[in-house]
Amino acid sequence: MRRAGLAPPVGPGMSGKNKVLLIGYGNPGRRDDGLGPALAEAVEKLGLPGVTVDSDYQLIVEDAAAAAEHEVVVFADASVDGAEPFSFERLMPGGGELGFSSHSVEPEGVLALARDLFGATPKAYVLGIRGYEFNEFGEYLSEKAKHNLDCALRFVQALLKEGLLLTRAEVRSD
Repeated sequence: MRRAGLAPPVGPGMSGKNKVLLIGYGNPGRRDDGLGPALAEAVEKLGLPGVTVDSDYQLIVEDAAAAAEHEVVVFADASVDGAEPFSFERLMPGGGELGFSSHSVEPEGVLALARDLFGATPKAYVLGIRGYEFNEFGEYLSEKAKHNLDCALRFVQALLKEGLLLTRAEVRSD
């Protein structure tokens, strides 16, 4: 299922693009793998101007067209063994040969397609929210993953409300 909450671009110096696209991806039916969509749902509820929210099981080639329409893209996903409570890093488009199937693409591939097909190079970040329970079926998060999601949401909310993603070259979670 894909959801989008579009808000009109705001602020001085607009380039005609929407400001920020947050894509939360993962499988909510695999416990903590649903952290990306859970973050997307929480951000969408905030109703922040200039923020578009999308959610899906995995990234697909069509996400490149959406990325090309924004100044900044944040890819949010569960992390199996990343930093606690989350990591947040700048992301660059992939180079050379793209590795993807018709069913999924890595974030670097989405950016490379946006660049190569649409001439767009949005600033991009990957937000990896630490999860713990992935091998069971169930549409609920572990308690530790819920805590990490809350931390990531507070972090992202502050960045979005203050417009920091549009001005900072590098942002760290530690």
